[in-house]
Amino acid sequence: MPSATPKSYFWKAVRDSVPFVFVAGPFGLLFGVLAAEAGLKLVEIMTFTVTVFAGSAQFTALQLLREEAPTLIILASALAVNLRVAMYSASLTPYLGAAPLWQRIFAAYLTVDQSYSLAIVQYEKEPEMTLQQRVAYFFGTNGLIAPIWFGTTLAGALLGAQIPDSWALDFALPIAFLAMIAPMLRTPAHVVAMLVSIIVAILAVGIPYNLGLLVAGLAGMIAGAQAELWLARKGALT
Repeated sequence: MPSATPKSYFWKAVRDSVPFVFVAGPFGLLFGVLAAEAGLKLVEIMTFTVTVFAGSAQFTALQLLREEAPTLIILASALAVNLRVAMYSASLTPYLGAAPLWQRIFAAYLTVDQSYSLAIVQYEKEPEMTLQQRVAYFFGTNGLIAPIWFGTTLAGALLGAQIPDSWALDFALPIAFLAMIAPMLRTPAHVVAMLVSIIVAILAVGIPYNLGLLVAGLAGMIAGAQAELWLARKGALT
C-alpha cells in the first residue's frame, strides 16, 4: 500500500493486533490477581504495570517477590528478561531510527514482543513504506494491546481472589510466546537458538530464583549468533 496514509497504516496495525487481545486480556488479568494476592496495593500494582509495561519482566519480578528473593536478584532478573528488548530496538532502528526524538522515546516505551513481531514482519513485507507509515503502524500495534493490558490488570487487582481457579488464566503466558515465536523462526540460526534455549532451560530448572531461564536465554543467544556466523562463513566459501 505505497499510497496509503499513515492513518490507514495505524488502523491496519490495530486490526493486525486483534489476535493478541485474546492473550493480553487474560495475561493482564492474571498479573493483577497475582499481584494483589502477593500483597501489593492497587496503586503499587498500577504503577508497576504502567512504568514497566513488560509482561514477562513483571511476572518474573512478581514471582521473585513472592519468593522473598533479594532485591538485587529481582532487579537483575527483570533486567535480564528484558534484554531481548535491546535486540528488538537494534532490529527496528533501520526502520524507525530517523523518526523525531519524541516518537522514538514513545516507540521505545511501546516496544514489547507483540509490537515488535507485528512491526518487523510488516516492514519486511512492505519495504517501500515511508517513515511516517512505519511509525504509524508501530504505534497502531499497541492501539488495542496497551489499553487492554492496563484495563485487565486493574480489573484483576480489584477482583483478586474472586476469580475462580477454574478459569486457568495462566494459560495465557505460554500461548502468547508460542504465538509470537512461531512466525519468527525464519532462519536456521533462529531454530538453533530456540532448541539450545529449550534444552538448557530444562537442564537448569533446579537453579534458584528461576535463574535457569536467564542462563537458557543467554545460551540460546550465543548459539544463535554462532550459528549465524557459521552459516555466513559457509556461504562466503561456497
